Amino acid sequence: MPTLNDTIEKPDHEQLIDRILERLHRDGQAMYGGEVISQTEHMMQTAMLAERSRAPAPLVAAALMHDIGHLLAAVSEAEDRRHQSAGSQWLAQWFSPAVSEPVRLHVDAKRYLCATDKCYFTTLSPTSVRSLALQGGPMGLDEARAFEAQPFFNEAVALRRWDDAAKVTDIQTSPLDYFRPHLAAALAATAGGFVAG
Repeated sequence: MPTLNDTIEKPDHEQLIDRILERLHRDGQAMYGGEVISQTEHMMQTAMLAERSRAPAPLVAAALMHDIGHLLAAVSEAEDRRHQSAGSQWLAQWFSPAVSEPVRLHVDAKRYLCATDKCYFTTLSPTSVRSLALQGGPMGLDEARAFEAQPFFNEAVALRRWDDAAKVTDIQTSPLDYFRPHLAAALAATAGGFVAG
């Protein structure tokens, strides 16, 4: 299983996009937790929902890669709270915070919505309800207010809602390569090309 040490040394944008799409295709075929679709299908559905909402390219890219942390290292269900940090850290090597921060915050966005939206909890799948407890449960009031002050708060909440809706069986998704222009635009929007190397 690839780890965070499996990095790409200063690739050009096309090479990096090839490697990301290859990883999603190769490592995302397992079923997504207790859901009935694969990890890659889930991430593509999330990106499709972001695109349909006319999200900017960095947020569509974040939607496509929001669970990449699950593919970078073996993350047990009991350690589920960490996949967003692993994914965000890996993505931040090349993408701006407009991509990596919504990824980092998407689990906390679920905890936030459970605390602030009375109807939200009822929309969660049984698997997502189980993982909520492992992820810290609903936020308290002070934690929710602090979360609202985070940069990319709105983007993280939008990503979370697409994430929750992206668990549909027998839906036709675009091929992974369809999202290449979104990844290219997100990389182009990153100041200086690469933020680390």
